[in-house]
Amino acid sequence: MSLVNELIAFAEPLCTKETIVDVRIGLGYTLVELADGRAGLAWTPDKNQAQSCTHMSHAGTLLDFTEKDLLMWLRDDSHLKRALGLATFNAVNSRVERVFNDQEAISQLGITETDHVAMVGHFAPLIPRIKKSGCRLEVIERNKQKEGLELVDLRENYDPLAQCDVAIITSTSIINNSVDTLLATLKNNRSAVMLGPSTPLCPEVFNATRVSQLSGAFVADVPEVKNIISQGGGTKLLKKHLNFVNHQA
Repeated sequence: MSLVNELIAFAEPLCTKETIVDVRIGLGYTLVELADGRAGLAWTPDKNQAQSCTHMSHAGTLLDFTEKDLLMWLRDDSHLKRALGLATFNAVNSRVERVFNDQEAISQLGITETDHVAMVGHFAPLIPRIKKSGCRLEVIERNKQKEGLELVDLRENYDPLAQCDVAIITSTSIINNSVDTLLATLKNNRSAVMLGPSTPLCPEVFNATRVSQLSGAFVADVPEVKNIISQGGGTKLLKKHLNFVNHQA
């Protein structure tokens, strides 16, 4: 079963029949707010995919949809609808009580100078710290136009991911529909983390994968997060209004 289908199968029983209270599709992140006050985040995909100035055909009517309606968009071909589906999952999933830790995510991977680290997605703030360990780091990106970096094009070469000791995988891969291929490529890794505010903090759906750590965020201050997202803000401005947590297998 694909990861998306695993996510839907897990979250569907948690959905209520209530309609969505609010939706914000910002330049950096998308947020879905539920009737019980919970909210979930997901990365807003590349805006260049739209064929016109209308990016969402259901704009103006999204508050007529139920939690389950938007959850099912995780299967949609539209990346923007998938983002809404993932944000809905993250909101609904927050109803489940689990034990997390709030330590810094990368420090828990135990990276050493002998490790080969494959990073899927350009997490620029993390690169200097990872390189400081002396490890061999390869960054796998679809967009090769990142200044000052040698990047492996994800569409051309999955070898670093198959060979690495430690994998750092952006959870935006769920939105762009590459996650199943990425997870299937992992063969020899000691550790692997799904990273970023889009991360579904649901260890149950990763049991059959080589992912050993989930590092994401819960929305702590819904009004402030909505405000920042609506004004084009991203992770740097959202940080103090989110609770960043980790779950390790």
